[in-house]
Amino acid sequence: VTQVMTSENQTRVTEFLFSMFPHLHEGGLLFFILLLLIYGFIVTGNLMIFIITQLDAALHTPMYFFIRVLSFLEIWYTTTTIPKILSCLVSEQKTISLAGCFLQMYFFHSLGITEGCVLTAMAIDRYIAICNPLHYPNITTPKLCVHLTAGSCVCGFLLVLPEIAWIGTLPFCGSNQIQQIFCDFTPVLSLACTDTSLVVIMDAIHAVEILASFLVITLSYLRIIVVILQMPSAEGRHKAFSTCAAHLAVFLLFFGSVAVMYLRFSATYSVFWDTAIAVTFVILAPFFNPIIYSLRNKDMKDAIGRLFGYQKRAGGVKR
Repeated sequence: VTQVMTSENQTRVTEFLFSMFPHLHEGGLLFFILLLLIYGFIVTGNLMIFIITQLDAALHTPMYFFIRVLSFLEIWYTTTTIPKILSCLVSEQKTISLAGCFLQMYFFHSLGITEGCVLTAMAIDRYIAICNPLHYPNITTPKLCVHLTAGSCVCGFLLVLPEIAWIGTLPFCGSNQIQQIFCDFTPVLSLACTDTSLVVIMDAIHAVEILASFLVITLSYLRIIVVILQMPSAEGRHKAFSTCAAHLAVFLLFFGSVAVMYLRFSATYSVFWDTAIAVTFVILAPFFNPIIYSLRNKDMKDAIGRLFGYQKRAGGVKR
C-alpha cells in the first residue's frame, strides 16, 4: 500500500484500497464473469435503445427522446464504476489513486443526479400527455425537451462540484481501506483525518434534490393514475398503464435504492447492507432498464422488427 510519511510521524494516504472484494481463489473470478456479462448486456441494451430510437421515425417523440437520453447516460453511469469493480475482482492490486477516487465520485454522482432530473422530466412529459393531451404537442416541443435535458446536465454536473472540490482539500492519513465497492462520500470521508462535519450541509442539499425529484414524480404519477382510471376505454386504460408502469418500475428501482442509501441521515447499516444497496443502484437498476424499455415495450419491439425487416428486404433487393 502506497503511503508517504509526514513530519508528524503519521502516514499520508496517496491511494485507497477496496477491502470488500474477494480474491480470485475466493470466488472473485465467478463474480468477474457474472458482472462482465451484466455490464456487456447493459452497454449493448442501452446502445440498441439509443440507436433504434434515433433511426426509427415513429419513435421521434418527446417520451422516446428522454428514453434515448436516459440510455446514453446509463452507459456512462455504469462505466464510471463497473470497469473498476471488474479490475478489482481479478487484480491483486485492489487500489485506486486519490485523484481517480475523486473523479469516480464526481462523475458517478453527477450522472446519477442528471438521470434523476431526466426521470423527473419524463414524469412531467407523461403527466402532460395523459392529463392534458390536447395541449401536449404545443407544450412539449423538441426545443423544450432539449432545454430540459441541458438543464438536467447542468444541475447534475454543477451540484456535486463544490463537495468534490472540498473533499479534494482534505488530508487523508492512517487507514486507507474503503469498505464499499466504489468510491462514495461516506466511506471516503470516514478516512479523512480532520473534521468533516461540513458534509452535513452537502447532505442536506442532496437530500433536497432527491426529495424534490421524488415528490414531483410521485405527484405526477398519482395524478396520471387518477386520470387513467377515469378513461372510458379499457384499451386506452391498458395502453396508458403499460407505458407508465415501465417508467414507474425504473423510478422505483433507481430512486428507491438511492433514497435508502443517501437519505439515511444519522442511521448506519452493516457493511453487508451498504454493499447490497450499492449493488442495487450501481448494477441491478441499470441491468433492468434495457429490459423494461425494450423487451417489455411494444413500440420498441415493433421498431426492432421494422429495422430488421427493412434490412432483410434491402438484402433481398441486392440479391
